[in-house]
Amino acid sequence: EHSTEHIYNEVAYPLVEGVMEGYNGTIFAYGQTGSGKSFTMQGVVDPSSQKGIIPRAFEHIFESIQCAENAKFLLRASYLEIYNEDVRDLLGADTKQKLE
Repeated sequence: EHSTEHIYNEVAYPLVEGVMEGYNGTIFAYGQTGSGKSFTMQGVVDPSSQKGIIPRAFEHIFESIQCAENAKFLLRASYLEIYNEDVRDLLGADTKQKLE
């Protein structure tokens, strides 16, 4: 019943703030097929209130980096799918390839 904007602000925003302080952060979306995990994580471009957690987190991170002075950042992101005990890297060149 909530928008992805509301979910981001309540759940992911504090996590991303912690990441900007140097902590690791993980968002784990779990549920049945068709329950809205991908939509919540990816969202849609229009309307902008329905952008997902991932694009919102990237915007948040890069805005924070632009404001930082005298700091270096290393950003590493992964987007994994675990389905029927198979793990796939959804940002990899071959999203069908299983990981060990």
